[in-house]
Amino acid sequence: MSDLILVGNQPTTSAGEIPDSDLAARPAAAVGQHVARFGLRVLLRYAVLALSLLVVLLVIGFALFPSVFAGGDPLTGVPADKFEAPSAQHWFGTDNIGRDVYTRVVHGAGLSLTATLLAVGIALIAGTVIGLVSGAVGGIVDAVLMRVVDVLLSIPALLLSLALVTALGFGTVNVAIAVGVAMVASFARVTRSEVLRVRRATYVEAAFASGVRWPTVLLRHILRNSYAPVISLAAVEFGMAILAVSALSFLGFGAVPPTPEWGSLIAEGRNYLAVAWWMTTLPGLVIIAVVLSAHRIGHQLDRGSHQ
Repeated sequence: MSDLILVGNQPTTSAGEIPDSDLAARPAAAVGQHVARFGLRVLLRYAVLALSLLVVLLVIGFALFPSVFAGGDPLTGVPADKFEAPSAQHWFGTDNIGRDVYTRVVHGAGLSLTATLLAVGIALIAGTVIGLVSGAVGGIVDAVLMRVVDVLLSIPALLLSLALVTALGFGTVNVAIAVGVAMVASFARVTRSEVLRVRRATYVEAAFASGVRWPTVLLRHILRNSYAPVISLAAVEFGMAILAVSALSFLGFGAVPPTPEWGSLIAEGRNYLAVAWWMTTLPGLVIIAVVLSAHRIGHQLDRGSHQ
């Protein structure tokens, strides 16, 4: 039996050969480490996605069934309980007149999500129509529409929303319209790029060559195969719309107090930061959680559309 010697960190025989047992062990260990790292990445990816879905579903539950998640009255409080810190009795603490902040967050989800969904719906429909017409027709129509889109994209969305809601007036619906119009350009740009890509596909050319009518090709072949990236954009813009709606509500353009709305809840607590930090921090964390969850879901949908 030949003696073993060490070359660096690698055991070898006196003839300079690596023992057979080590040759078999090292690849197995390397494969095991690779599989473990890959499995951890997949687990973390889908764990975060599952958590994001849970957050969004929970907030939708708040909006649809607020009394199930918070049975108290969001408009009346107990003055003796004002400025109570978060506890088992009041999860998010109480405000300056003794109202339960958690109850107001739950009941405020309805207005906030309604405005957000309306804004995204307006942007999705209008942007899809503009992008579809621009990409499919081309020529002077495409040039004019895209210049309008470029102008809209050059203006910060929140500033444009603020200008529009100032012209439209106060109220949740007007806030939703202003935010939706400000987001139209993003949907139009993405839709146009997808339509231009699909227009050059072989099956679209074959449909035209076989005599299929233009509207049929436009709806059945072009639009049908262009919507996936637009849907993923809608999920991302959902989170951005929540931020915009909450910002306008914070500035006083939303629902009339004391009706709870996420942005107005933060505005109510800004004067009491020194004594009741939870009045602004906890509703703000709810908004952050929903925005990040919507962004994660949109990112996953975008990955799926490119696979």
